Amino acid sequence: MRKMLFLSIAIGLVVLAADQVTKVIVERLFYLGESLPVWPVFSLTYVRNQGAAWGMFQGAHYVLAGFAVVAITVCVLFWRHLFGEERRAIPVGGLLFAGIIGNLIDRVRLGYVVDFLDFHWGVHHFPCFNIADCAICISVFLLILLQWRTKNA
Repeated sequence: MRKMLFLSIAIGLVVLAADQVTKVIVERLFYLGESLPVWPVFSLTYVRNQGAAWGMFQGAHYVLAGFAVVAITVCVLFWRHLFGEERRAIPVGGLLFAGIIGNLIDRVRLGYVVDFLDFHWGVHHFPCFNIADCAICISVFLLILLQWRTKNA
């Protein structure tokens, strides 16, 4: 169990570092709103998100920061209930914490979240996001998958 916990922390720290480093690089190399096409459907675009996912709750960064702290607290206090006894869920927790903490750092430090991963098709754009957002989405997907597999096993 200790080995899995160490793996969770290691994954979380690597993802958190990657998130913060890429955000700093984007802030230093791009002007706000500047976009660099990488593939026909993908660009790096510097956006400041003062809200939550897809730009909801704009300007509520203190509320969103408080929500992040509550989410982390709930995950810690109710770890066994949320993640169960499934050993494979432990590394998933590292992803979840890294994602929440990565965006929380931005909200506290900057008052907004740096987003830069921009997928588009013609004039249609999926809202920009970052590595922390990816970590949160992947961890939630994996937790749902693990829950489903555990109940159907």
